[in-house]
Amino acid sequence: MLPPQAETTGSRSVPADRRTRDRVLALLLERGTATAAELGDALQLSPAAIRKHLDALLTDGDVVSRQRPVRAGRGRGRPAKVFTLTDAARLRCGRHTYDNMATAAMRWIATHGGEGAVDAFAADQVSALESRCREAMEGAGDDPIARAEALAEALTAEGYAANASTIATGGQLCQHHCPVAHVAAEFPELCEAETAVISRLVGTHVQRLATIAHGDGVCTTHIPAQQGTPTGTVRTDK
Repeated sequence: MLPPQAETTGSRSVPADRRTRDRVLALLLERGTATAAELGDALQLSPAAIRKHLDALLTDGDVVSRQRPVRAGRGRGRPAKVFTLTDAARLRCGRHTYDNMATAAMRWIATHGGEGAVDAFAADQVSALESRCREAMEGAGDDPIARAEALAEALTAEGYAANASTIATGGQLCQHHCPVAHVAAEFPELCEAETAVISRLVGTHVQRLATIAHGDGVCTTHIPAQQGTPTGTVRTDK
């Protein structure tokens, strides 16, 4: 652990600042409430340093502050200010716990399930999504690009924030959110199973160009143009 005087400014300190703030959030999740002094003591941070991190967390909407209730018999001094997590930050901390547990479960499957166990699990997990999307895509026709547009709407309804567009070489399906990105970073079989679902739903071979799990900003899938289909124009995302 770095002593208080080791904290620096500049671009190189940004990751360290984020890690320190994550530790503040974890401590508040454990304790419920704490004063700046209590947090500083627990994390071995100077008063100025802990105030800097708390100010940033307040600005980001991760914590809120309030006056600690005065106990009977206490002196007339000003009540201490305590900090606690916002609902949004609490949910995010819970999500990290879920991600870690899911990753541990996948490791167990890979170790004890035998050859192909992770692939089988991944395929099973996306089968229900495939069924729901297929039902939502009824009436989309046979054209893969039109089906990609219908699939984007179905995936958006599932929380993937997806959109489809026509480009010079065919179509492109983009997903701006991935609920399993943390786990898929270690187990790309989840991405591969999802890509297979996309291929079956649009009715043609597709190519995954980028994934959030791999560190890209968006999951991007290319849908090749069909022979005889005009591709000279680019249509706005639907």
